[in-house]
Amino acid sequence: MNSNENKKVTVIVAGSWGTALASVLASNGYNVHIWTRNAAQAKEINEQHTNHKYLPDRILPTNIYATTNIQEALKDSELALFVVPSSVMREIAHQAAPYVADSTIIVHATKGFEPNTLKRMSEILAEELKRDINQIAVLSGPSHAEEVIMKLPTTVVVASKEVDVAERAQELLMNNTFRVYTNDDVIGIEIAGALKNIIALAAGLINGLKFGDNAKAALLTRGLAEISRLGVAMGASPMTFIGLAGVGDLVVTATSPHSRNWRAGYLLASGRSLDDVLSEMGMVVEGIKTTRAAFELAKQYNIEMPITEQLYNVLFLNMPIEDSVLKLMSRDKTYEMR
Repeated sequence: MNSNENKKVTVIVAGSWGTALASVLASNGYNVHIWTRNAAQAKEINEQHTNHKYLPDRILPTNIYATTNIQEALKDSELALFVVPSSVMREIAHQAAPYVADSTIIVHATKGFEPNTLKRMSEILAEELKRDINQIAVLSGPSHAEEVIMKLPTTVVVASKEVDVAERAQELLMNNTFRVYTNDDVIGIEIAGALKNIIALAAGLINGLKFGDNAKAALLTRGLAEISRLGVAMGASPMTFIGLAGVGDLVVTATSPHSRNWRAGYLLASGRSLDDVLSEMGMVVEGIKTTRAAFELAKQYNIEMPITEQLYNVLFLNMPIEDSVLKLMSRDKTYEMR
């Protein structure tokens, strides 16, 4: 008998990444409850063992049980894994709060900031769940849901200021196709995971405009410099940005059509409106809101982020993409390492 089969873990919500992580936990033998607001989606997961909208043509393990009852999902759970769009993290965390036990490990795998407040996801969870922020963990790294669900080799990092929390999350999630490292730089992991979506959007634009590999390489390199610059100003370790959550996640997100941020940028390059692109994709594109948040954070911390600024101009001020590229290429001469 599998020693984990009587241990319950919970995933909130049933999007592509949440479903993929539920599959990882199910493969490890846990009794996985996944919460969704959508009764039809819950019925599909329970009866057909599929989540066709988010991960088409993939069969889910039978030890994943979906429910629309958040109390049922969280009761007696060892792990609450929040995989929620950043814009609704506070709302859903508030809804979950009465049912999260003190002993439950809290991990999130959301890459973004709260609109308006610009707070990180760990800050929101700590506030709403009345939990010490040092006990909140974040999971990030180069990990397309489409590949994780197929059990292709994937390596990620889980970070918490409390080493025991990170190690317990590592133990729950790790297996021979899903390798998990630990870290203690929660700020750096969250900043890296959020900001790489901005660069992925820009990378999709570059691909769509056929600007070539030279431009893509420059974008990723200078984009990483921007991410690191803001992250360090906010209290992160510079080493985090050359790790899995930094350069690793940046490369996978900015170079693959699996990435919804890359796809959004690619579609925008054809001249379509932002609303049209988002309507066609039908999924949250975190990089859009993150561009606005990073633009505001750069001003707040007095950090120069020229790629972010020009993408902001394209997305929200309707500046032609070619004009933004020209502005980047004609900036004043400077030293690379500044």
